[in-house]
Amino acid sequence: MPKESTPPDLHAVVEALAETATALTEMPLGRREFPSRTALAGLVEELRALLFPGYFGASELKAETLRYHLGARMDRVLHGLAEQIQRGLMASDPACGACPDRALDLARAFLARLPEVRRLLATDIQAGFEGDPAATSPDEVLFCYPGLLAITSQRLAHELLNLGVPLLPRMITEHAHSLTGIDIHPGAQIGERFFIDHGTGVVIGETCVLGRNVRLYQGVTLGAKSFPLDEFGNPVKGVPRHPVVEDDVIIYSNATVLGRITIGKGSAIGGNVWLTRSVPPGSVITQSNEKDGMP
Repeated sequence: MPKESTPPDLHAVVEALAETATALTEMPLGRREFPSRTALAGLVEELRALLFPGYFGASELKAETLRYHLGARMDRVLHGLAEQIQRGLMASDPACGACPDRALDLARAFLARLPEVRRLLATDIQAGFEGDPAATSPDEVLFCYPGLLAITSQRLAHELLNLGVPLLPRMITEHAHSLTGIDIHPGAQIGERFFIDHGTGVVIGETCVLGRNVRLYQGVTLGAKSFPLDEFGNPVKGVPRHPVVEDDVIIYSNATVLGRITIGKGSAIGGNVWLTRSVPPGSVITQSNEKDGMP
């Protein structure tokens, strides 16, 4: 007969988890209140409906009711976003008495940037339509392309990051990452007419700078080759360590571009290329000529 096993001591497991519950911070449990992932995901959808009314959210809009719907949605987003910003601010400083007012000011400043975000996204949609023969209309790019969803989230998160809002920018881009398989850090600077075709597996690092009319295909990595460490062996934060991609560059599938290098204007980087050096404008880099060291 099989030997009877001793049942696990779940009480001991609970005790062990309780002892480590505050290992990451000295702040008492009852004083921590983080932003809600669910609420923030809902706010991103509300923002998409503000940016593209009639496409997302209510679809029966008319010209005479458009401003009413936009105003009502804007009010919901303002107060919902202010609450999540406040939670982000108070996660590290629960005693922050000025945080409610500051959060509302930050939410207003962010919403004031929406027309510019909308303008940039319109150029991205047009680039997608023009850059993909399979796209039957700009509407199809807006509704169906995971690259556009990821770019929308990144452009929104980038504005929040520039305003100094903690936690929320990364939460937004990581939610888009989970939906699309496209990982764009909110800190990346991305010019207009940006298009990601197919998209799965694309990675764009924090300090990347992308010019106008850049096109990426699936599996492209714009990453860091290495990063400096401080005297304690910890990574130094915020230093430029990702590529600069100039205007009109195409990077084909599964190419890996690493380090603070510059891809010159109008260059094409072939599929599966591993690149750790700058290339001049107009370069065509393939696996074969990169192996030979030829531009």
